[in-house]
Amino acid sequence: MINTEIKTIPHSHHRYPTVGDYYYEDGITRIRVSDMKNEKYEFLVSIHEQIEEFLTRLRGIKEEDITNFDKKFEENRKPGDYSEPGDCKAAPYYNEHQIATFIEKQLAIELNINWRDYEEAINILDEPISTGP
Repeated sequence: MINTEIKTIPHSHHRYPTVGDYYYEDGITRIRVSDMKNEKYEFLVSIHEQIEEFLTRLRGIKEEDITNFDKKFEENRKPGDYSEPGDCKAAPYYNEHQIATFIEKQLAIELNINWRDYEEAINILDEPISTGP
């Protein structure tokens, strides 16, 4: 039985720097997506997370291993690097992430979303806010 909860949350409320996340709690798959002030963008992220979660669970890839990899990836991220942890070939969920991204891109076409604009909206979420000179 699939029991999934999807919520849009403030970007700063994630467990670690990410735009989309999933974890298990109380027998529920919880998917969290950053508030991007764009329903279509949030939908794309949520679909990506649903696909990736389902495939990794079916293939026995532990959520804990994914989260630990992502956290370590973020700790070692260099300024200006906007790459996705799941695009790293060492990621335990590399293949599942690639499939989810492929479907996400197909949906973006259907929704008439420019992929570069979408990626830029995601990247802006992690940029430091300037407080002036």
